[in-house]
Amino acid sequence: MCMLSNRVSDYPTVSQGKTRIPGLNDSSEAVATDEAFDILGFTPEEKENVYKITAAVMHMGTMKFKQRGREEQAEADGTEEGERVGKLLGVEAVGLYTAFVKPRIKVGNEFVTQGRNVNQVNYSVGAMSKAVFDRLFKFLVKKCNETLDTKQKRQHFIGVLDIAGFEIFDFNSFEQLCINFTNEKLQQFFNHHMFVLEQEEYQREGIEWAFIDFGMDLAACIELIEKPMGILSILEEESMFPKATDKTFEEKLNTNHLGKSPNFQKPKPPKPGQQPAHFTLGHYAGNVPYNITGWLEKNKDPLNDTVVDLFKKGTNALVQEIFADHPGQTGAAAAEKGMLSIQKNIIFLCRLLALLYLT
Repeated sequence: MCMLSNRVSDYPTVSQGKTRIPGLNDSSEAVATDEAFDILGFTPEEKENVYKITAAVMHMGTMKFKQRGREEQAEADGTEEGERVGKLLGVEAVGLYTAFVKPRIKVGNEFVTQGRNVNQVNYSVGAMSKAVFDRLFKFLVKKCNETLDTKQKRQHFIGVLDIAGFEIFDFNSFEQLCINFTNEKLQQFFNHHMFVLEQEEYQREGIEWAFIDFGMDLAACIELIEKPMGILSILEEESMFPKATDKTFEEKLNTNHLGKSPNFQKPKPPKPGQQPAHFTLGHYAGNVPYNITGWLEKNKDPLNDTVVDLFKKGTNALVQEIFADHPGQTGAAAAEKGMLSIQKNIIFLCRLLALLYLT
């Protein structure tokens, strides 16, 4: 059904980190997960399509493209993986490859075909695989919530916040900045709630207490990232300039912050075999060297509307459902269509913090 091999290493999308956990049997967990689908009210068709879509995301990570001769045009470098993706998602493989390498874009009132080079196609495939999995995950959450909903009025609730851990790798990119910035904001909330508000409560209640400064003020790093002309602001600005490059982005960062912001530092020379970083950021958990290669493209992270339209017309019912709210090329423009990745992250983070401050 899923057309997967028995080697997880064949699929880069799911094999970049640790693939085995001591004491955990993957086969047993798979059986338990399959049973959980039934218990939570998923239909056999929904369950099958969840597996198919997950497998398709894994196969998308192995699709290969090459440059056509001296042209700035990409083409398929073998079609086997794309054929698997097409079969799993209910679309024709030929149409899928055409949509990736020569998407139709709207210019004025007309649609024209736009050629893409290998890098552009790889980014497009990566963005689409993330979008497919993101929408599948949201469907799973929605379905579980519907099944578990007691229909009773709730005045109180207990929330469990499960966040990604702080990330410091040998190579840190755009994803690590988003995760670490989120951690900074949540840590700031926790510190203020536990160390500042709690001690103020002691004083109001007349408890003898010497105010302790825990030295955990994260404002400097957070402002460096989110303030006007901060790292994210400059990234947004550069993402909107057609001629902007990684180099111009780096130059603007250095011009505005190097030697002016203590938390923005020159990176140390890379160790043998490591890629060099462009700047180091002083986070509460430590100094993190960041490499900005590809940040502009990652921030734009646009979904290929031609591929979306293909999915919406395909035969996989769940794929149609999870993309039902996406306007594609022919629908009305959605509010968030064209929004930069970092803008979406900030919106979600603000919503989370607003909820936390209400609890």
